[in-house]
Amino acid sequence: MNSAPWSPLPYEAWIATCDTLHAHTQVLGKLAVAMAPPEPQLQHAALRLTSRGWETRPLPAPDNSGALVVTLDLHDHHAVAEHSDGRARRVELTPDRPVAEVTRELLAAVTDLAGPVHVNTTPQETPWTTPLDEDYDHTTYDPTQVEAYFAAATQAALVLAELRAPYRGRSTPVNAWWGTFDLAVSLFSGRTVDPPSNDFIMRNSANAEQIEIGWWPGDARYPHAAFFGFAFPTPAEFETGIVSPAAARWETDLREYIFDWDDARVASDPHSAAIDFGLSVIRHACAACNWDPDLASSAEGFPRPIS
Repeated sequence: MNSAPWSPLPYEAWIATCDTLHAHTQVLGKLAVAMAPPEPQLQHAALRLTSRGWETRPLPAPDNSGALVVTLDLHDHHAVAEHSDGRARRVELTPDRPVAEVTRELLAAVTDLAGPVHVNTTPQETPWTTPLDEDYDHTTYDPTQVEAYFAAATQAALVLAELRAPYRGRSTPVNAWWGTFDLAVSLFSGRTVDPPSNDFIMRNSANAEQIEIGWWPGDARYPHAAFFGFAFPTPAEFETGIVSPAAARWETDLREYIFDWDDARVASDPHSAAIDFGLSVIRHACAACNWDPDLASSAEGFPRPIS
């Protein structure tokens, strides 16, 4: 297939808006943690990328009145809390509005619709530590930059969904992770492993053998939008694998294979180039980690799903 052109997403040009948007996703994630039934590998905490933006799954209302979905609508630029009975509250996402104001207003809306909920507002996996409801540092929100991000994230999510579709083992949906502000899909071998530390996140997420393929818009460690892929646990000499396309490479500091967004978007078919990258990492990881051959083959689409 020939995909539509992919637009540039220069991290340095929108870093202030990126951090503000990241902070807003943290509020949704905190609500998911507080309200959803716990799942293996912290799947209950993951958000989704929908046709409107970042969104929780239906969350049980604390007052037992039904379900609640909370969305960052990146078209209309609102945070929206919507109850299953049809009631909704909207909170504006506007330029120069502090994260603290949005957080407090959104949490009040959730309480009004579904009953009181206790949320730990300390951000997680971020360079900053100011509680979200006290954060007056992050105020930049440029709607045009947000829309450019959302267009890129949507293209990336379609790649990840296609990569996971044929796999016949356990896998995740395309998760939107509010801690690391990335999109990712995980494939599991079915084997358990010992977590590398007793840290809460590691203890609950890193207890199963898995391959992860994802995309993120860049961060302070690596200020470039990129697709990434890795195996956990990482076997010896994993970095010596041959992955494709030619621009893909092992990034030593990140300990991941990387395929930069800018390299993907200049390909004759960006979507196919990104699929090629993901499949090459999965192929290499299955071999290096000695996965069941039938599972490895299913990731490549054999036997093919019924069409």
